[in-house]
Amino acid sequence: QPQLVESGGGLVQPGEFLKLSCVASNSGGSMFTLNSYSIAWFRQPPGKARGGVSTISSDGRATNYAESVEDRFTISRDNAKNTVYLQKNNLKPEDTGTYSCAARFGNHQSLRPTRYRYWGQGTRVTVSS
Repeated sequence: QPQLVESGGGLVQPGEFLKLSCVASNSGGSMFTLNSYSIAWFRQPPGKARGGVSTISSDGRATNYAESVEDRFTISRDNAKNTVYLQKNNLKPEDTGTYSCAARFGNHQSLRPTRYRYWGQGTRVTVSS
């Protein structure tokens, strides 16, 4: 099964950018191929429920974004590096939250958290002046 670790979060001012990374590796003795998994990014604002941000299909051909992204985010993946990225431009205070990546076996584009089985522990993003 995949083990996911997020990085790239931090404290930024409105209008700045961040690039988040989600690196996948094997957990225990299990083997997997990253290109067999769809990956999604989720955000959990402080005190609120987790919501979908963006997804990318297992082969990278299809992407999906929440309306709240407003064309400011870009999801991509490099299966050779076992990594999925989320480029976040023109950040707003509303983008604040803990960002987690999640994996689901197969080719999927769901923004629903319950559809994903494997999760990272998240990286914090705070957008404030």
